[in-house]
Parts: sequence; structure tokens; C-alpha cells
Amino acid sequence: MTQADIPLICIPYFSADGHTAALAGLICEGAGGARLIDVTAMVDEDWDALDAATLIAMGTPTYMGSSAARFDMFIEEAAERWQHQAWGDKMAAGFTVAVHPSGDKLTALMRLTVFAAQMGMIWVGQNTIGAPVFPEAVGLNRDGSWLGLMATGDGDSETPISAEDAQTARLFGARLAAAASRWHTGAE
Repeated sequence: MTQADIPLICIPYFSADGHTAALAGLICEGAGGARLIDVTAMVDEDWDALDAATLIAMGTPTYMGSSAARFDMFIEEAAERWQHQAWGDKMAAGFTVAVHPSGDKLTALMRLTVFAAQMGMIWVGQNTIGAPVFPEAVGLNRDGSWLGLMATGDGDSETPISAEDAQTARLFGARLAAAASRWHTGAE
């Protein structure tokens, strides 16, 4: 397998307290590798990687019922690619974290989904089924989110993400890698 046969996955994220960065790292781990991009410290090479990526998985904490303003700045910067649909037919996914079990995380994921749709991207949602459907999968996808990955921040800087949410993030990363591989293989 050559480097050209491996789909590039980029994970742009904003993280104020480390929770979103931890999720990004776990998704990267589950995907078997990806380019992590802190949107507060982007360089030209990051934009080049995003433009070349097969899949872009966007991550933001949920603040006050939506995506964080600093991540929204990244979206506005990326929107210059909209007119020419430069990201059209790339795959997209999203993840978010809040300190409350609900925390209005769905609104943040909807923000990311609408952005991806406007950019002409193909959305990949969450598919991990946990308890109560599968009692042995206690804690997996505990928020029951299908639009993207949701996690609840533990507030502990040593372990900002629970073990169950960490495993859900790894599984989400594996799903994204499989989807990107299928999409990349079918690309012309």
C-alpha cells in the first residue's frame, strides 16, 4: 500500500480546557492516525492538509448551546472555499463535549452538519449502540447521539473524558477510518 492509497483524515478542533483535544486524540487513535489541527495555531500546511483530506472530523466544545465561538472563526475562515466547493464531496464528521449530559450538544453538532452540507460534504454519523440495547455495552454512546460523537466532560484535568466516552471516541475514529477508506478507494 502506498501513501496515496491511505486516505488523509484531518481533525480540526478547538479546546479550551483539554476535553475536546482529548477526544480528538482518541478519535485519531481509533482511526489509526490522523492529522490533528488545533484551530488556534493553524499554519499554511494545515490548510493544505484540509484541502487534500478525504475526511474532515470537526471538534468543538459546546458553549452556551452551540459550538464555541473560536471554532466558529475557523468555520468562517474555511468558508472561503464554499464558492468553488473546494471541499465538495469530502467526507465530514463532528464531535463535541460539554460538562452536562445534555448541555445542548445536539445544537453544536447541527451547526457542524449544516456547515458541512453548505460546503458540499458527505456527513458520517455515529453508529455505536450501547446499553440499554446491548446491556454488555454499558456507557458506550451514553448520550445516544447518532449525528456525531457526544461526550460529557468529567472536569478532571487528569482524566477529562470518561473511560466509556473514550472507548466510544475510539470506535468513532475506527468508523471514520473505514468510511474514509471506502470513499477514498472509490475516488477517481
